[in-house]
Amino acid sequence: MPLKTQKIRKAVFPVAGLGTRFLPATKAIPKEMLPVVDRPLIQYAVDEAREAGIEQMIFVTGRGKSAIEDHFDIAFELERTMSDRGKDLSVLEPTRLAPGNCAYVRQQEPLGLGHAIWCARDIIGDEPFAILLPDEFMVGSPGCMKQMVDAYENVGGNIISVLEVPQDKVSSYGVIAPGASHGNITEVKGLVEKPKAEDAPSNLIISGRYILQPEVMRVLEHQGKGLGGEIQLTDAMAQMIGRQAFHAVTFEGDRYDCGDKIGFLEACVSVALAREDMASDARAVIERALHRS
Repeated sequence: MPLKTQKIRKAVFPVAGLGTRFLPATKAIPKEMLPVVDRPLIQYAVDEAREAGIEQMIFVTGRGKSAIEDHFDIAFELERTMSDRGKDLSVLEPTRLAPGNCAYVRQQEPLGLGHAIWCARDIIGDEPFAILLPDEFMVGSPGCMKQMVDAYENVGGNIISVLEVPQDKVSSYGVIAPGASHGNITEVKGLVEKPKAEDAPSNLIISGRYILQPEVMRVLEHQGKGLGGEIQLTDAMAQMIGRQAFHAVTFEGDRYDCGDKIGFLEACVSVALAREDMASDARAVIERALHRS
């Protein structure tokens, strides 16, 4: 029988990063606003959260991120012009967040993911909450966060999404030390940030989606700097293991690292090929490009 758990109502989106790997494109445009075909990365992440039943979106921003706020606002001039010209406004519907269901807080210093999450502590309050990293573009049916919420309703506690990668790739990620598994749910015995391949406890990497209990904020409040001189969320989560239930859900779907140029390109191509309205034309474009090369 599923546990009686507190509903996951809030999600944190850490979007304060500078996006230097995509310069000069991100000099004036947040990396989270880069489009995968015709929707920005942040829109896909918000849609994923909505599918999972999450109501309030909390964006941890930095300087130069006002385009994200504008994207989820009502564009009166645009909508009026489109309406006057008889154009369909439904394409803008996903960009509207209900009044009061959108909050923004500044991360004033680039002190790491753990610090970014801690900046949202007053909005989170004493509730469990989700975290979605927009760079990690997750495509599944249902979406990654819905898979995690379903698992959370059965086991409670803290949940992270994981993926299997080749052993020689683990040094680029946070990795779990696994315990017992039941289906796609694995008990988490420990977490290691970017271990050497020969020292990694598994090849299951943390993949940018989390459901955490509010106690993690108290840990982060006193969390010292870790790898890279930053306050690491992985270090704080590691302290929660043994105190509370902690599980990983192996995501059933496709993941694209859109913090990387090739990963972003792969996401754009894959989404285009999966869309009925453009798959045929996209395939023809790709074939022509391959022929020219």
